[in-house]
Amino acid sequence: MLLGVHHAAIICADYHRSKYFYTEILGLTIIAENYRAERDSYKLDLALPDGSQIELFSFPQSPPRPSYPEAQGLRHLAFKVENIEQVVAHLTAFDVEVEPIRVDEFTGKKFTFFNDPDNLPLELYQI
Repeated sequence: MLLGVHHAAIICADYHRSKYFYTEILGLTIIAENYRAERDSYKLDLALPDGSQIELFSFPQSPPRPSYPEAQGLRHLAFKVENIEQVVAHLTAFDVEVEPIRVDEFTGKKFTFFNDPDNLPLELYQI
């Protein structure tokens, strides 16, 4: 049966801006980068330290994702972190707006949210 999550796929509006965000700010490692001329589209495979991946796509004139009020579908993408305060400080140093850190009422774990360049909701969850 299912063994884990292999990747999450994200479609971005500005490929170079999102590539910078995910590689330089979030620190993900590039596995492969391909340009598909027939689709005028980039596909960037990015690795996280645990082996999971993000596929970053660009497609011309893709519609924006409805988020607020929250739309049906995938709500957000959450990243595991060891020290949430340290990661928040890193993000804010790059002028990324981060919500105040909260504590999950059921698990007692710290978490917070921020957005990628296309306002995709991302979460930090302290393990």
